[in-house]
Amino acid sequence: MGTGGLEPGYDLGLMQWQYRGVRLFDYAASWLRSGCGRLALVLAVAGMAASGCAAAAGTSGGAHDGSAGLAQRAAAANPNLDPGSSLGGTPAPDFSLTNQFGQRISLRAFRGKVVILAFTDSECTTVCPLTTQSMLAAKDLLGKEGDRVQLLGIDANPAATKISDVMAYSRSHAMVNQWDFLTGTLPELKSVWQRFDIYVQITKGQVDHTPALYIIDSRGREQKIYLTTMAYASITQAGQVMAQEVARLLPGHPKLASTQSLAYISGLSPAKPATLAALPSGSVTLAPGKPHLVVFFATWLNETSDLRAQLLGLSQYARAAPAAGLPALVAVDEEAAEPSLATVRTYLAGLGQPLGYPVALDTTGRLADGYGVQDQPWYVLTSATGKIVWKHDGWLSADQLTAAVRAASG
Repeated sequence: MGTGGLEPGYDLGLMQWQYRGVRLFDYAASWLRSGCGRLALVLAVAGMAASGCAAAAGTSGGAHDGSAGLAQRAAAANPNLDPGSSLGGTPAPDFSLTNQFGQRISLRAFRGKVVILAFTDSECTTVCPLTTQSMLAAKDLLGKEGDRVQLLGIDANPAATKISDVMAYSRSHAMVNQWDFLTGTLPELKSVWQRFDIYVQITKGQVDHTPALYIIDSRGREQKIYLTTMAYASITQAGQVMAQEVARLLPGHPKLASTQSLAYISGLSPAKPATLAALPSGSVTLAPGKPHLVVFFATWLNETSDLRAQLLGLSQYARAAPAAGLPALVAVDEEAAEPSLATVRTYLAGLGQPLGYPVALDTTGRLADGYGVQDQPWYVLTSATGKIVWKHDGWLSADQLTAAVRAASG
């Protein structure tokens, strides 16, 4: 679910990835921003050069002209986007696991289709929801040709391997009928993790795993590997990059339904004004000039916590804040990682009572990136000058929140 510390032997797992030709050096910069700096440290020790990794990723586009070459170079220069690394058509290890419906599924059963395979923590609130949404975006961009694509997830949480766990994640992310999310006994899962070189570890109660996503062609061969970055604004960009690779592998090489620039998308920092649409109507503006307390959340947190109780409980802080001279509370739904806007509307309407604070929508993910959000829920307190003076990962009671904000506000 979160990220743990550097464990003995973890660098050996990274060296396996280096052996498979995966570019991890510049990817580590994204993890460094997300608090996972051990990747950067290990890779620096390993002596990997960023330019060499970029070349391994096939980004020296001198022989490519036009928009395709420009797109490749933009993706390669985007620190929040992995343009993918070739695996050379190596046969993918076969496996047989159980999906969210209790059906036994093998990789071989999908011969004839291109497979997008992700390793996903079934209780993840950090990077996995971004991976899931990017997979869905990739398939959607292929239109009718998406019927030739199979989305697969393999559980990467050693403590949540029940069929009900993968079904709960699938349901929370509206993926029940969109993919097969596979699980099994712990020995079965460990065998698959090992064969795909996936690092999985629980450290201090938090799951840490390689956020890997494979593209496997219709003949069962590994073509590309991607690593998801903790950047909300890049979800659809990642989907486009994968869709382009899948289209290359499909008969007729279908065109994508739409494309966007793959250049870096900057976040909206607290130092700049940001106006967001609010629910059920209106808008919310966050801008320097006064302090703000923001809590980022998503409806799929209902899988791992009593989201309704937490949101309603925050109304206590909102009611008491003005008299206590504390910043007003604004909740921001991370709509960029939601199944749909309708999901958010339906959930909030179903709370049964109004919240004592506004709920805004981060439809692009730029606010979350600018505020440094690395998990859900995520609290951020900003000063009147637009600086982040306090942040917190995980739910707090109204009393705990009041005490923390008062202390941080001085």
